[in-house]
Amino acid sequence: MNHPQGKRERREGGLPGLRGGPKDEIGGYSTENRSRQTLNLQIPADGVILQGDLNIPDPLRGIVLFAHGSGSSRHSPRNQYVARVLQGAGIATLLFDLLTGDEESLDQETGYLRFDINLLAKRLRDTTTWIVQLPQIKDVKLGYFGASTGAAAALVAASGAEKEAAAVVSRGGRPDLAGRTLDEVQAPTLLIVGGEDRTVLELNRKALAQLPGEKRLEIVPGATHLFEEPGALEEAARLARQWFERHLGRRKNETQAA
Repeated sequence: MNHPQGKRERREGGLPGLRGGPKDEIGGYSTENRSRQTLNLQIPADGVILQGDLNIPDPLRGIVLFAHGSGSSRHSPRNQYVARVLQGAGIATLLFDLLTGDEESLDQETGYLRFDINLLAKRLRDTTTWIVQLPQIKDVKLGYFGASTGAAAALVAASGAEKEAAAVVSRGGRPDLAGRTLDEVQAPTLLIVGGEDRTVLELNRKALAQLPGEKRLEIVPGATHLFEEPGALEEAARLARQWFERHLGRRKNETQAA
């Protein structure tokens, strides 16, 4: 296993309609109330090394892996905002790049890799296998948060990782790109869509009908695809936090006597 190296790199940008920053009150939680460990990781996955930022609050109640959307990266300010809301609730977050630097350059020219859902899901699964071996993480449940095409990758990964994925949240996602794999997703799944993102909303409604397990569709009124409207991303983050708080927690020791 590769070991965490260095310090976390910060590249955060402002977002319209959001209040506060990393040290302010976010989503109803004061982020100064918790101590936290931040690590820059080099993650072996699918034969390559992926860069990731792991933030572990204390006390810890779960971990969420972020699968970014098309053309984005671990530095997505929207995903970083949602991550801070989750950290304030005691949930560790891993934001990592699904593509290497060379692959990102190629994808910027061709736009092909961002739609290779099987590739992205394989890397998410491999990262899951790697991260749950960390001693700080092994005793808590794990969830996925996916945006845009990353939501499809998260759902495909969850379909093959029933024992690891305890919950999935999609923000403005394309779950339809998961195809027939949706039929195999047992993890409780929350689909968050902007009310004005009409095409994606219809795709999410169809995906909701296909999901076999616990599921919910939440529509954020007035929000478009990127949740840029005032308060829209805050509402999406609040919904995600509530879903993960409900489904994550400490792993039960099944070998312990009753």
